[in-house]
Amino acid sequence: MSVTLADARRVIAAAEKKSTEIGQPMNIAVADEGGNLVAHVRMDGAWLGSIDISIKKAYTSSAFDIATKDLATHSQSGGQFFGIHASNDGKIMIFAGGIPLKRGGKVVGAIGVSGGSGDQDHAVAEAGAAAF
Repeated sequence: MSVTLADARRVIAAAEKKSTEIGQPMNIAVADEGGNLVAHVRMDGAWLGSIDISIKKAYTSSAFDIATKDLATHSQSGGQFFGIHASNDGKIMIFAGGIPLKRGGKVVGAIGVSGGSGDQDHAVAEAGAAAF
């Protein structure tokens, strides 16, 4: 059971609310279990360059069943995933803002957020994931 459009809209609405609360416009993407885009929102004033990043963060979290914040830690020089960012035709994002979405312990999609600091991106993604 993958992420539906209704699920994606609910996740995005919660993420938008958090983004508004912290005063940082964001790009928010929701992907299905295959990392394919289900829905995306670019809030007014959010960076254009973050559209691609948010979509790739969702892809990364879905493809590897890991928050991009955690993947970042393990992908540094000497880490077990060093060099992973060069895989998958450059679609791997190794900084905070992507979180897998699960049903019954199985990854069925992910949220990806970009437009603020890593901590802001992660907090907005967490708010969205919590609405799933």
